[in-house]
Amino acid sequence: MRSQIGLSGRLEMIAAMALSGTIGYFVVESGQSVWNVVFFRCLFGALSLFAYCWAKGMLVPWPFSTQTLMLALLSGAAIVLNWVLLFSSYGHASISIATAVYNTQPFFLILLGMILFGERPTGDALGFIALAFVGLLMVTQVEAGGLSWSSGYMTGLLQALGAAFLYAVASVIVKQLKGIPPHVIALVQAMLGTLMLLPLADFSSLPMEFLQWGYLAVLGVVHTGIMYILLYAALQKLPTPVIAVLSFIYPAVAILVDYLAYGRDLSLGQWSGILLILLGSAGVNLKWRLGFTRPVISSART
Repeated sequence: MRSQIGLSGRLEMIAAMALSGTIGYFVVESGQSVWNVVFFRCLFGALSLFAYCWAKGMLVPWPFSTQTLMLALLSGAAIVLNWVLLFSSYGHASISIATAVYNTQPFFLILLGMILFGERPTGDALGFIALAFVGLLMVTQVEAGGLSWSSGYMTGLLQALGAAFLYAVASVIVKQLKGIPPHVIALVQAMLGTLMLLPLADFSSLPMEFLQWGYLAVLGVVHTGIMYILLYAALQKLPTPVIAVLSFIYPAVAILVDYLAYGRDLSLGQWSGILLILLGSAGVNLKWRLGFTRPVISSART
């Protein structure tokens, strides 16, 4: 029975991460502004998540207090702005590079832990952060005839870093919402995003083709509704090390999709940088040892 649960959790996690890796393609192919893409992702995502939460009886009784609702809304603002920055970075730095840089999220989580909770990272964690930073420097190199600094390449890198930071912020906040179904938290986030971006959406330049509407619908229903359902189901069944390993399916698929769909050919230095970023992230998530000082963690929380 336990092995069956573990297998289903792995399959759900693999599916969720594979879907995440195709998000950039649907964003680009929709042909819409970033504001419109995120608005419709939130709108269609909220509708699909509402249907799921209602069918599962998660909305009655209402699970939020005033304080937890405020926290959920704050996390929602961070998630929505994270999507805006990440999707914007695709057009400047490519899906491959933006996704790789976006995987610096664990390092921002460590930084927030230090600032907010007085946590002290281990020497090994700092070593992997340094390794990923070297990778980030390698990723920023630009080959002749390719992306250039004047084309906004640095802007794309900074947007991806900003998106990673905002995702870490949202993660820290959501950790405080214990006992509340994560699907309902995602629903509140999507509903907030719909309201936040309503004034910014450009309804004068909506898609003229059915296929473009299809891309937006898939981003909302599949990449938001179904993906979050799969992801949260997997998180409840799998141990942290397995989750950390399977999470790297996301950038791998994104890089593959970027290459197959747009012929994105990265330099050897950029490939090396991406590998160092992913290696650093894996080291932090899986708590690998580099032979530095033994873990010493001091936290202000009790």
